[in-house]
Amino acid sequence: MKFLDQAKIYLRSGDGGDGVVAFRREKYVEFGGPDGGTGGKGGNIIFEAVQNLNTLIDFRYTQHIRAKKGDNGSGADRTGAGSSDVVVKVPVGTQIFDEDRETLLADLDVPGQCITLLRGGDGGFGNASFKSSTNRAPRRADKGWPGEERWVWLRLKLIADVGLLGLPNAGKSTFLAAVTAAHPKIADYPFTTLHPQLGVVRLSMAEEFVIADIPGLIEGAHDGAGLGDRFLGHVERCAVLLHLIDGAAGNVVKAWRTVREELVQYGGGLAEKPEIIGLNKIDSMTPREISSRRAALEKASGAKVMVLSGAGRLGLAEVLRTLQDRVTAERRDKAA
Repeated sequence: MKFLDQAKIYLRSGDGGDGVVAFRREKYVEFGGPDGGTGGKGGNIIFEAVQNLNTLIDFRYTQHIRAKKGDNGSGADRTGAGSSDVVVKVPVGTQIFDEDRETLLADLDVPGQCITLLRGGDGGFGNASFKSSTNRAPRRADKGWPGEERWVWLRLKLIADVGLLGLPNAGKSTFLAAVTAAHPKIADYPFTTLHPQLGVVRLSMAEEFVIADIPGLIEGAHDGAGLGDRFLGHVERCAVLLHLIDGAAGNVVKAWRTVREELVQYGGGLAEKPEIIGLNKIDSMTPREISSRRAALEKASGAKVMVLSGAGRLGLAEVLRTLQDRVTAERRDKAA
């Protein structure tokens, strides 16, 4: 299934049914009178977050969503049937923006969360609603109220506990494949990952977390260089970021600063998130290179640097335990 994390769709709730003009005429009934019923209510447009979806690809083929009009009223003071609501199912983590792409209308980040975005129109009154002691035979009936309509943007931000960051070819996909059951594309050229990938790490029966791997960042990504920074939104909800750096590539400090600068330019609080720095591909370096490059990174970042190799499966247990502890602490704080 193709991954799609943005979509523009048109929504329209149902119009209300019309009221009617009707009079009661029955044999052997001495007094008749107005008995036109009220129209039924139009259908609402409701969004629901569900767990079994992870892409917005369905909205590439269904871009117009409309609810039905309520039924008209009828004689014998019968109210028209209301139209059923249209429930639009979206992945957990979907945000709904107005047409300007800036005004946030809803953020569906909890499974089962529902929001009524557009309300259907009310039904119009029939002439039975206008009878009075001074107006015993009204011939007035109202049209149903129109529904609402608008264009909206849907933006998906994947729900993950850990976000993988780094330059292209830093070994993020290899790391994901080594620690989860995911099967991302792995190759020896840049930008192998073209869209976010998710994987689940299970350390024990009671300990697990979700990792999100996004396409690599390069200098100028905030200005659209490479694949740009549009996929950074998928790690905004993460509790901790794992920043992988290709130790065998050389200037590790420059690589770290390049990605950090892109996080600052992107905003969204990413630069302030807890970060674990991983010096990757240690199986391609000598012990002396590992020591010197690790020391340079720790001096530049002011944080402890972990060493690992996704391909060689070295140091993974220590990294995963550190990530799990951070995720567990974050969950505990949210629960409190």
